[in-house]
Amino acid sequence: MNVNLDGKNALVCGSTQGIGKASAMELASLGANVTLIARNEEALKFTCAELSNNGNQKHNFIVADFSNPDYLKVIINHHLESNSPFHILVNNTGGPKGGEIINADTSEFISAFSNHLICNHILVQALVEGMKSEKYGRIINIISTSVKLPLANLGVSNTIRGAVANWAKTLANELGKYNITVNNVLPGATATGRLETIIKNKSNVSGKTVIEIEEEMKGEIPMRRFAKPEEIANAVAFLASPAASYINGVNVPVDGGRTGNL
Repeated sequence: MNVNLDGKNALVCGSTQGIGKASAMELASLGANVTLIARNEEALKFTCAELSNNGNQKHNFIVADFSNPDYLKVIINHHLESNSPFHILVNNTGGPKGGEIINADTSEFISAFSNHLICNHILVQALVEGMKSEKYGRIINIISTSVKLPLANLGVSNTIRGAVANWAKTLANELGKYNITVNNVLPGATATGRLETIIKNKSNVSGKTVIEIEEEMKGEIPMRRFAKPEEIANAVAFLASPAASYINGVNVPVDGGRTGNL
């Protein structure tokens, strides 16, 4: 099975922590030249130095804040003017705050739609011509299992993640003829800072302890544990590889079996 990424250039969003960082590390370990993109320059420098390097790889980073889509468009196009095309794009952005959808302010939907779908779209539009010219493209969106089954108290996230999933499926239909695949990885409960925040919020609302909330959540997962970020990254890396050349337009849950439908 060919999972070698030597000579491939990957852009990984939200790549200084959690699933994004784990994905960047795994892609680099398979030989890719990885460009990190996030808003914290110091964290980017630190993470860049941690990436595997076989001696021929060239890793890089871009400082950008997804709350400013116009600036993102400028900076990614400026980067492409003096750098090689990207073969792989991993879209990954921290989710909106939790809460019941009925209590969400309309501004929360607008902000989340911009941070996720609009910024994803800006990056795809910037990178797609390079993928076409290289005859190799992998667009991988890290979303959520909520696109299959909405999650309680994540109303805004459920809504926006569903929009991104349908955007991705439409892109897959349009870009497949160029040897560009578009797929979604749907993490379940994963041991990241995001999960810690969700658990603390549930604890505050319910009056239960953090440990009680954790055990309740693990009890909903057939494997009875949370995922490690590296386990999500393995799915991302496989979809980015030549071995996944005929997998296109799908949602891949990586959730230990938690999602209650196929």
